[in-house]
Amino acid sequence: MPEYNIALIPGDGIGPEVVNEVVKVLKAIEELSNIEFKMESFLWGSENYLKKGSVAPDNFIDILRPFDAIFLGAIGHPKVQDYISIGKLIFGLRRGFDQYVNYRPIKLLKGVDSPLKKNCPIDMLFIRENEEGEYGDIGGRSYPNTDRELAIQVALFTRYETQRVMRFAFEQARLRRKHVTSITKSNALKHSMIFWDEIFEEVSKDYPDVKTDRVLVDAAAMYMVLEPERFDVVVTSNLFGDILTDLGAALQGGLGFAPGANLNPDKIYPSMFEPIHGSAPSLAGKGVANPIAAIWSSSLMLDFLGEKIWAQKIMEAIEKVLVEGKIRTPDIGGKNSTSDMGDAIIEQLIRQDKTPG
Repeated sequence: MPEYNIALIPGDGIGPEVVNEVVKVLKAIEELSNIEFKMESFLWGSENYLKKGSVAPDNFIDILRPFDAIFLGAIGHPKVQDYISIGKLIFGLRRGFDQYVNYRPIKLLKGVDSPLKKNCPIDMLFIRENEEGEYGDIGGRSYPNTDRELAIQVALFTRYETQRVMRFAFEQARLRRKHVTSITKSNALKHSMIFWDEIFEEVSKDYPDVKTDRVLVDAAAMYMVLEPERFDVVVTSNLFGDILTDLGAALQGGLGFAPGANLNPDKIYPSMFEPIHGSAPSLAGKGVANPIAAIWSSSLMLDFLGEKIWAQKIMEAIEKVLVEGKIRTPDIGGKNSTSDMGDAIIEQLIRQDKTPG
């Protein structure tokens, strides 16, 4: 019997609500299969900071190390600065567990209306470097509160990190449509981005079966709207990927449909899976948040753990609910609750299991 130890961090805002639906889905899969999920919740995040003065205990990396995967709901609170909440917990987990790949599928699911007039397939995979780049946390401030005050933020790019995230992107392309686009800004950033371009060219030579393209980040934003079908796998830096994947979320129907993962591809440490919508304080406690991004993220988790059949079944169940159109949360024009959507997806999973053949 396959057994997986999953650390749950429900977090803040709508995080606990959408994580609850993920737990329901995983428990349903337990009933329908021989898989066992041992889940343990950790009440860390901004609420913990407001109560105890710390987002998470200092040894949170040691606590989570034995788990097979981490599932995060959302982190963020209006009364807590993001650099405190996200900085310690999310960035801490990414670096502490060498989660160097930020994995962001951008796909328009069946049953979801495209915001674009052009009716074309939207199915791209962003591979974002997750530990360095513009988020390398190198810099400082001097001469505070004077007319000489200055701030410096340094972007860090290493050959080792850049090569391995690019290799991961090429390997993913071999599983898809065999095309990788590198998004860069080497016409303006003549040190870091030219370095990035050179390494992309070097790595591409090891994958002669994969076609390549290089696009400047500003042009990429335009092409994502005008010609989304031109993208298959996209590899880019931390900052560019962070911005463009939110644009991608809009293309796929909104943040309620945007899953994500922070991967340690070597599986030496646990990887972390999360919807990218954030804590959405204005929706917290109302029971109306769309849980699809979270449930889709659980599909990514199962796929990464090797349970590919159940990962696919989750996606099929999500799309069947969307195509039927009977259950819709307010963000997609309906009046149903978070729990209603989760229950409908579980009902489809059960129907699939009872379908002959």
